[in-house]
Amino acid sequence: MQRRPFLQKISLIGSALVTMPFVSFGKMEFPKATRLKFITASDGHFGQPDTDFETSHRNLIAAINKEENVDFVVFNGDLIHDEPKWMPEVKKVYDTLNVPYFTTRGNHDRVSDEVWEQIWGRPDNFGFVSKEDYGIILASSSNEAGKYLCVETEFLKSQLEAYKDLSHVFLFVHISQNDWTRHGVPCQDILDMIASYPNIKATFHGHDHDVDGIMLYKKKPFLWSGHFGGSWGNPFPSYRVCEVGEDGKTITYLKTVKDGTILNGNNL
Repeated sequence: MQRRPFLQKISLIGSALVTMPFVSFGKMEFPKATRLKFITASDGHFGQPDTDFETSHRNLIAAINKEENVDFVVFNGDLIHDEPKWMPEVKKVYDTLNVPYFTTRGNHDRVSDEVWEQIWGRPDNFGFVSKEDYGIILASSSNEAGKYLCVETEFLKSQLEAYKDLSHVFLFVHISQNDWTRHGVPCQDILDMIASYPNIKATFHGHDHDVDGIMLYKKKPFLWSGHFGGSWGNPFPSYRVCEVGEDGKTITYLKTVKDGTILNGNNL
């Protein structure tokens, strides 16, 4: 697979035109009445040496706390940078949010399953239903050793079956389950499983700090959020918002942490 041409393409679908106040592709239709609103941010790398990780986290929390009517936040992996001692510390930072939050495991979140569950109160593979209609699946794509992994097939299948009658399902996986980016992993069975469920509206990834756009597989959207911490990637820390209207229409858009500029958006 030739990855570099695609990365150039996805950057255009993402935030290449950052000088404009709003960049969309097609007409993005904001819901007239939003029923569900959530935010996802990834790759904070709390504790990474030679980075100002405390400031980057403080800025993100402040930006999210300014958002209105947020139902929950998902920190989509690489919460810390390798050292297990940082996991309880980053939880203290997340706890300053004004809304509920959830976490997925990334390849730098190198703690045992037992420690993960002790700190976060749930396993690294987890699902829940929000407002009776929306299935949320948080799937691990790594382990204590930091390996790049495909999502556990049995877990994902069981959650998708449990949520198959819901109107919307949203999946959060830190590492892309395809090698269409430099740091993805080829997981054909997972991609095909996702494509087989009509109510999966979007899959959200982190991991690739320099990718913040959208890719389609069998018409299913896969979206990236860039990063808000760490030592490399896009020059603008960012987070992604998703809104579902009372009529079921769904949109997502990427915003800068610094001033809330909308960089790109998509109807889902």
